[in-house]
Amino acid sequence: MDDGFLMEVCVDSVESAVNAERGGAGRIELCAGLVEGGTTPSMGLLQVVKQCVRVPVFVMIRPRGGDFLYSDREVEVMKADIRLAKLHGADGLVFGALTEDGRIDTELCTALLAVCRPLPVTFHRAFDMVHDPLVALETLISLGFERVLTSGCDSSALEGLSLIKRLAEQVGVPWGGITERNLQRILEGSTASEFHCSARSARDSGMKFRNPNVAMGASFSAPEYSIKVADVAKVRTLNAIAKNIL
Repeated sequence: MDDGFLMEVCVDSVESAVNAERGGAGRIELCAGLVEGGTTPSMGLLQVVKQCVRVPVFVMIRPRGGDFLYSDREVEVMKADIRLAKLHGADGLVFGALTEDGRIDTELCTALLAVCRPLPVTFHRAFDMVHDPLVALETLISLGFERVLTSGCDSSALEGLSLIKRLAEQVGVPWGGITERNLQRILEGSTASEFHCSARSARDSGMKFRNPNVAMGASFSAPEYSIKVADVAKVRTLNAIAKNIL
């Protein structure tokens, strides 16, 4: 954080990781399934990303899309993924878990934190689904989470700015809908020293033969012949805006 702030870019490919670093990202959150909000990446992806970038790589630990209420078997998967991520060079981990009534699952978080250590840990977007964010934040601080990603429990960081301002004084990191058009307002309004974004653009597939009658996923999935990757120019622009503010 030599410039007084840190920009974290979430990525789901080696190309995006390289672009994020080239654009000035200070940290990478590595995921799969960004269309679902991010799930655990493959260890092959982690290995190759670690070979290609020098900035810290934090690995998402989320066994599926959907809610953050996990079964015993899903917990075992999460623990195994944490161990593998550490083995393959993760610099930090990112996870979140809630109880059925929308509170932090302190028992599960404590168990997962023990597996994560000594690496730093971020509590992810599950925070924006909690029943009482201020109580939840105090819980996470007491458990030992280094930071919390939040859109202020609203549809984007801009809409949730008033809550982010209160949270950012402790460990809150704004995320959600951050673009070059609103970053200045978010940073000035929240006093946050870190922010989280994807900064992606669509890139057309190199496929010349295309079958328009078949889709590889559900109807809401991303189109097969358009690939979203971190955009170097967007990352640089966001970086420059933050430097001018902080």
